[in-house]
Amino acid sequence: MAILGIDEVGRGPWAGPLVVGACFLPTPIEGLTDSKKLSVKKREELAEEIREKAIFGLGWIPAEELDSLGLTEALCKAARDAVSQINAEFDEVIIDGTINFLRGTEHENICQIKPKADLLVPEVSAASIIAKVSRDHYMYELAEKYPNYGFEKHVGYGTAAHKKAIEDFGLCPEHRRSFRPIAQLAKLEKDPKVQKKHKEKAAEAGKHAEDIVAEALRRRGHNIIARNWRTKFCEIDIVSSYNNTVYFTEVKYCRNTAKSSGLDRIDDKKLEQMRFSAEAYVASSTLKCQVKLAAAEVSGDNFRITKFVILD
Repeated sequence: MAILGIDEVGRGPWAGPLVVGACFLPTPIEGLTDSKKLSVKKREELAEEIREKAIFGLGWIPAEELDSLGLTEALCKAARDAVSQINAEFDEVIIDGTINFLRGTEHENICQIKPKADLLVPEVSAASIIAKVSRDHYMYELAEKYPNYGFEKHVGYGTAAHKKAIEDFGLCPEHRRSFRPIAQLAKLEKDPKVQKKHKEKAAEAGKHAEDIVAEALRRRGHNIIARNWRTKFCEIDIVSSYNNTVYFTEVKYCRNTAKSSGLDRIDDKKLEQMRFSAEAYVASSTLKCQVKLAAAEVSGDNFRITKFVILD
């Protein structure tokens, strides 16, 4: 009998996508079992073998769509998407769990719902493994985009560390707003005390980023003349001199540079304000030197300088 196995991963996390795997095995693969019973290394090895030898499909439902559909409908949609990718003939479908994700489809009557099928049926085990590894890799990528949440460790599940990160930094677009713990934390975000805490965190991060850039300029031979110099036009984060040139540097801290650069926030209006401020500074001092406007981008939890550009 030709079996198509189906299993899901990511039903319960607070963040990230729901993924359903469907797998057909033209040839047996040794060592298949419930993905949760395998080490990370073994899962990775088996996932690679599944990619080479099996016919599989993956249905992905991102967090925002899951919020819109609801969990049950999202599971059904992901399962149908996964099955639609299977280019093989099968006469039985075995789904791990207690819900027929393919109800109302042409495969409904050949479905068998089997608890612990990911442990007992090789095709379901393979679906479980490929879905788990694929979703984990996605969460590792998210950890680079949103480094404050520890996605590479808990892959979106509701750990104490994850909760603490949300309390400190708020929610990101990958959080499931319809899940009760996240909905409760989202309400807290509107609390003035929580908003104040987030602003303080942001100010603290900005100050630390400025310290990092100032120290880097010192190492390059700059003399730091002023920090946070204010005019009626704007505030200049760092004023420094080097080789008879005075640099007016704007520092932008950007926790996540995957979607945009912190320097994108320096528009024409901001550049004009910096120019007026630089001219005002030079006019009020005895300096006779060349003036340059600069900007530095600092990003991530490790506060790394990712860009330093001359603006004018």
